[in-house]
Amino acid sequence: MRNPENMDKGRTGIENVIDMFGSDEESGTKIPTQAQSIVEGSSTVMMSEFKPARDVDYIQELLAIQQQGPRSIGFFGTRNMGFMHQELIEILSYAMVITKNHIYTSGASGTNAAVIRGALRAETPELLTVILPQSLAKQPPESQELLAKVKNVIEKPYNDHLPLLEASRLCNMDIISQVQQVICFAFHDSKLLMETCQEAKNLRKIVTLFYLD
Repeated sequence: MRNPENMDKGRTGIENVIDMFGSDEESGTKIPTQAQSIVEGSSTVMMSEFKPARDVDYIQELLAIQQQGPRSIGFFGTRNMGFMHQELIEILSYAMVITKNHIYTSGASGTNAAVIRGALRAETPELLTVILPQSLAKQPPESQELLAKVKNVIEKPYNDHLPLLEASRLCNMDIISQVQQVICFAFHDSKLLMETCQEAKNLRKIVTLFYLD
């Protein structure tokens, strides 16, 4: 265990996450995945043979944001997720804001709501912008209650006549145009989110995609 008093006070929360889970450059033993333990047996496989988990790549991408200074980051994601996933997203959003990154997201439940809650906890309202696919009045009551706490809310009432899917597609494109980095939480069959990430890649944005399945 590391003594917190001896840790470098200048390091950020995300860097501390790396300390907790270890870097892929460390030469120590590696923990096998659940599938590898079942197929190969935990006692017959050398621990050093295992490669770092893909999640390390995601964390390294997030660290790259800090190394290059504050950025504009667009958060996208599914509405359908459990409480634990929402808590993790809320923590990530909070960490991004306290490290001076500007967060852009939309106003739906699930991912967007978790991002908003996390950003609000950072108490830096100017670093959170919520862009709605339609007017505020078209949002569900629980979303309107949360959005009332947000300083920068951009409505699009001229899209009220559109189906929500099409309005959301246009909204996502608008968010992409204003950010340098995209972070997305999706399932493999989340068609609109997959399209959004592909469009961001086409525009040479950095895309970090977390699959929930």
